[in-house]
Amino acid sequence: MPQGSVLGPPLFLAYVSDIWRNTESNKRLLADNCIKYRKIMDSSDMDKLQADLNRLGEWTVESEMKINPDKLKAVSFTKARVKERIRYSFAEQLIPEASSFKYFGINILNDLNWADHVSYTLRKAWKALHYIMRILKKGNNNTKRLDYTIVEYGAVCWDPYREGKASALNRVQKRAAKFGNNLNGSGWETLAQRRLIYAPFSRHTQADGLGKR
Repeated sequence: MPQGSVLGPPLFLAYVSDIWRNTESNKRLLADNCIKYRKIMDSSDMDKLQADLNRLGEWTVESEMKINPDKLKAVSFTKARVKERIRYSFAEQLIPEASSFKYFGINILNDLNWADHVSYTLRKAWKALHYIMRILKKGNNNTKRLDYTIVEYGAVCWDPYREGKASALNRVQKRAAKFGNNLNGSGWETLAQRRLIYAPFSRHTQADGLGKR
């Protein structure tokens, strides 16, 4: 199917629906992105994860699909001070070990520190705000919506707990309010207040999902 077609995405998902056949490790599959992970307690767990990667390689051959080796990364999340090197391979090619990776627009570090992602979000928000300031010359509701879209995406995961990071994000909103002839930002919740709206969902997500990984 040509790229951009209406039927392309659902047909692709139907075609790869059995990609995890005969594998035991946890998996996440959305569109053309996939993650395999499991809790590693000893060498046998590492062997099981490698076995699943081998089965995934066999599936690609049988299904005549290709996985871009340049996008493969192996990341270990651990509290151990001395971290053991992880060595996994796919299709006889060593998967490079990385300290971070981007997953659907969110930068995830192996120590689950969100400083890098907050900095990335700030750069993106300022760039977008400066762009619309140039083309609109005056603020409007689109300014507000655009800033919220950028600075709130995935915030249930990376909600900044350091005052400096939270204040830096709020400065983007204050500048947007000033640009929109609303010097006090009257009627605009602070970004911290808006993130509280998602707090119950955030706690639920951490309890049911992230806490198990």
